[in-house]
Amino acid sequence: MRDAHGAEVRFVGTARGLETKLVLELIRVGQLKNVSLATQLRTVADLPLGVLRCVELVRSFRPGVVVGVGGYASGPAMMAAILLRVPTVAYEPNAAPGLANRLVGKYVGAAAVNFPETARYFRNAVVTGVPVREAIFAVPDKVLGTQPRLLITAGSNGAKIFNETMPVIAARLLEHVLGLTIVHQTGEKALSATTEAYTNTGVDLSRIEVTAFLSNMPEQYSAADLVLARAGSTVAELPLPTAADDHQRKNAQLVVMGGGAEMLLQAELTPEILLERLTVLLTNRELLRTMSAAARAMGKPGALERIGEIVAKTASRARRKR
Repeated sequence: MRDAHGAEVRFVGTARGLETKLVLELIRVGQLKNVSLATQLRTVADLPLGVLRCVELVRSFRPGVVVGVGGYASGPAMMAAILLRVPTVAYEPNAAPGLANRLVGKYVGAAAVNFPETARYFRNAVVTGVPVREAIFAVPDKVLGTQPRLLITAGSNGAKIFNETMPVIAARLLEHVLGLTIVHQTGEKALSATTEAYTNTGVDLSRIEVTAFLSNMPEQYSAADLVLARAGSTVAELPLPTAADDHQRKNAQLVVMGGGAEMLLQAELTPEILLERLTVLLTNRELLRTMSAAARAMGKPGALERIGEIVAKTASRARRKR
């Protein structure tokens, strides 16, 4: 927005995680879904104050458009913009919108969504896809060789289910899949324990790379034959059961319907089930080729530019009406 349209940008967020370092304006608002009654009551009590704070921010900054991305701060900020008749755009990457976007969806000026099925929740919705680094779209088609590679990733914090289950089945998986190598991203806190768990099984550690964090994702995707990840990643999806509105499962279902993934529900997952599915996928080269083509077909390069144009046009229309 700054480079293409000369926009001045102000971020609004809550005092949670990275937002305290990256966000310029902080408001107080909490969770309503999957939390205790006490937390819900605090959130309800804080909500009017959050909206009033956002009203002050909107009046002082006088934005041409307010973009809501569905986080905790998005609800109050978008409500304030709607009350003050400031143009709004909602961005929704999930199949099922979170509470904040559901509440404002029919009042926004426009929306950018990832899935066609999500458009019904919003006014003037456009299917744009999710902004992804162009280097990932530039990853060439995988040439399946004789040494398959499994990539396990779950964001910067890793995933407890992967860190606990993979060491249990790694030795047998390496036996079943000839030439297999594994790259396992654990998260910083779990690196030591996961490495120790692999070591204690007596598995061939020369075929396993255990790392806290992966910064070179385009290269990792390019080298991998199969990815085991949380829903929203590339090939194999493992939804997070505690996610609000169970959105990760719904995201994964749409990728599965498109033929680009298999979905394993964490509540039903056992080491034996994971071992069986990984073995089948990693030893069936034709199936991997078919899934790879389907996953690539679902990608939407240029999402960032499309979303930027929607935001710019929404602001421009409002200026012309004035």
